Amino acid sequence: MKLPVSLLCAAAAALSFSVHAQSAKPDLARGAALYGQVCVACHAADGNSTTPANPKLAQQHPEYLVKQLKEYKSGKRENAVMKGFASALSDEDMRNIAFWLSTQKASAGFAGDKDLVRLGERIYRGGIADRQIAACMACHSPNGAGIPSQYPRLAGQHAEYTVDQMRQFRDGVRKNSVQMNQIAAHMTEREIRAVADYIAGLR
Repeated sequence: MKLPVSLLCAAAAALSFSVHAQSAKPDLARGAALYGQVCVACHAADGNSTTPANPKLAQQHPEYLVKQLKEYKSGKRENAVMKGFASALSDEDMRNIAFWLSTQKASAGFAGDKDLVRLGERIYRGGIADRQIAACMACHSPNGAGIPSQYPRLAGQHAEYTVDQMRQFRDGVRKNSVQMNQIAAHMTEREIRAVADYIAGLR
């Protein structure tokens, strides 16, 4: 069955626009302006949230941020507050905000419990062999910088936020990473808190 020429042309135009949108240089000034309107109240002026329940976003990989915003918007990642904000953004808006945030320097964090930190370091660097849990650094790198477009930067993140996300992965509340669901499901509360505390001090 042949499609009408008009439909073929429309499809080609849509594809061309999509490719252009992905390859177009992000507008950092627009990203900064949008961030100031939509995100600043919770994540601070430079993306270094001072509220432990809200994540630091500065210096995060832009591809990861775009993915999370799209999944908030679609409902794949559930959060009523973030869904409201993300739903008001176009794909281009998300990309501009994400790339602007990637240019902001992340502030250093600090671990709070020296005993937990030792356990957290062992898990982060060596995993938990008897439960077949891989070392965190395999995906997030030894210094927590992550791997661009694949795994997020973690270094310096608020321990409270990391604990909350790990619990959500463990309990199946956050469903947008099967890999993290499987890892967190086999970790104890103390191990989760230990890893989060260690991550907070990475730099």
